Amino acid sequence: MLSRLMSGSSRNLDREYSCTVRLLDDSEYTCTIQRDAKGQYLFDLLCHHLNLLEKDYFGIRFVDPDKQRHWLEFTKSVVKQLRSQPPFTMCFRVKFYPADPAALREEITRYLVFLQIKRDLYHGRLLCKTSDAALLAAYILQAEIGDYDPGKHPEGYSSKFQFFPKHSEKLEKKIAEIHKTELSGQTPATSELNFLRKAQTLETYGVDPHPCKDVSGNAAFLAFTPFGFVVLQGNKRVHFIKWNEVTKLKFEGKTFYLYEKKIVLTYFAPTPEACKHLWKCGIENQAFYKLEKSSQVRTVSSSNLFFKGSRFRYSGRVAKEVMESSAKIKREPPEIHRAGMVPSRSCPSITHGPRLSSVPRTRRRAVHISIMEGLESLRDSAHSTPVRSTSHSDTFLPHVRSGRADSSERVAVIADEAYSPADSVLPTPVAEHSLELMLLSRQINGAPCSIEEEKESEASTPTTAEVEALGGELKALCQGHSGPEAEQVNKFVLSVLRLLLVTVGLLFVLLLLLIILTESDLDIAFFRDIRQTPEFEQFHYQYFYPLRRWFACKIRSVVSLLIDT
Repeated sequence: MLSRLMSGSSRNLDREYSCTVRLLDDSEYTCTIQRDAKGQYLFDLLCHHLNLLEKDYFGIRFVDPDKQRHWLEFTKSVVKQLRSQPPFTMCFRVKFYPADPAALREEITRYLVFLQIKRDLYHGRLLCKTSDAALLAAYILQAEIGDYDPGKHPEGYSSKFQFFPKHSEKLEKKIAEIHKTELSGQTPATSELNFLRKAQTLETYGVDPHPCKDVSGNAAFLAFTPFGFVVLQGNKRVHFIKWNEVTKLKFEGKTFYLYEKKIVLTYFAPTPEACKHLWKCGIENQAFYKLEKSSQVRTVSSSNLFFKGSRFRYSGRVAKEVMESSAKIKREPPEIHRAGMVPSRSCPSITHGPRLSSVPRTRRRAVHISIMEGLESLRDSAHSTPVRSTSHSDTFLPHVRSGRADSSERVAVIADEAYSPADSVLPTPVAEHSLELMLLSRQINGAPCSIEEEKESEASTPTTAEVEALGGELKALCQGHSGPEAEQVNKFVLSVLRLLLVTVGLLFVLLLLLIILTESDLDIAFFRDIRQTPEFEQFHYQYFYPLRRWFACKIRSVVSLLIDT
């Protein structure tokens, strides 16, 4: 029996799983891992494949069965983290944006960061006004198709490529003009470097937005950048807190707290899982950018009580250590295989976005990734998405303790239109039906889909009737939410029950410890006095001794059975 159990467990451990990782250039890397393989093993395989040494800026992202995104933790088993059926699919992405991407040591690292920021531009995470958008797109053209050649690039050639979710004819002409007249002679490496330098100056550089709501129920996007914590609402950056001013990050349920020296910011995530992901991202970013060395990293708890909440510890190196290590790299620059840019009409992963020629002039003042526009249009119809849903507004009550009555000095206008990165996949899916609703919203607005979305939409695209039914269900859920007072009472009751359970558990453990010590041979006056009492003698002979003899018999029978087999 024992041999069969051991052989079965060994076969289970030796089982290999297929993993596919989508890279930044949309190619795929496939490998096999064993069941107990840690995330670090898979990440090292990937970096070896890419010939990448400055790897601390990057990470592997995956989506769990509940459509919640996560960063792969390198100290834990890959199979246990994914919780899905193989083959596993993940994405290689920039996790920590370099504070100065132009200062990266190797060109291969700069190229990968360039690909990531290009994706950010395309999917709406990097906000651009028209002038900045034209220059960035021209840099991309120069890096990927080279100098302008009248024989190869006919009139309107820039319109065949997709840089943003939406294009206007005026913008396409501006891109072509800059590419023709200002960038001639630049090598791909030079154009990529100039692209990085320009992108670094934008307010939303390095932003991976998490959709939330403030205490008033207004939509907001929270993000962590190389320079601090950012809150974006509408067309304004309403909060920017430097990392050295952030004293604590905490979450409880769907509520996220950020503690500054004089203010506490409170926001509400769509789900508890999304809130926990937001908290873990904040802990990792603060450790990476703020600390001087990795030995200063400490395990962080989401609660002040040891028996409540989650515990998490950042396991990598910090930015200063990464830069010091990069300065010691001495090798021949690795060869870079750049993926040439393909016109959007022939590229399966990119669709040509809608032109804005029919949009009013006031809507064309800035070109950027605009998800909020589509979401707000859907909110007034039967296709409202959970991002703009009022389901949270009933429970999102003022819960901010602030030492400042007005923080208007922190407000900075970042664009003429609202910051809306939801034209692409939201960084944190917000509800069970959010993917289907967002796919339909993109079809209505003509916005592009990512690789993941296209594959899922090909399998099943919801009809209008289905989405209307989902809208009715969401509305019913919204109306069925209990009031804020009931939610506060529930939280209090849960806290009391949790405290009661922990107290009972501790008392039980102490009782067992007392019995063990009393039955032992310790010659202490306290235990001697207990042993001489009639109650102890009765307990010893009627309960403890028969129970110990029964356990001993069971153990001997099991051992003899194992020996016989």
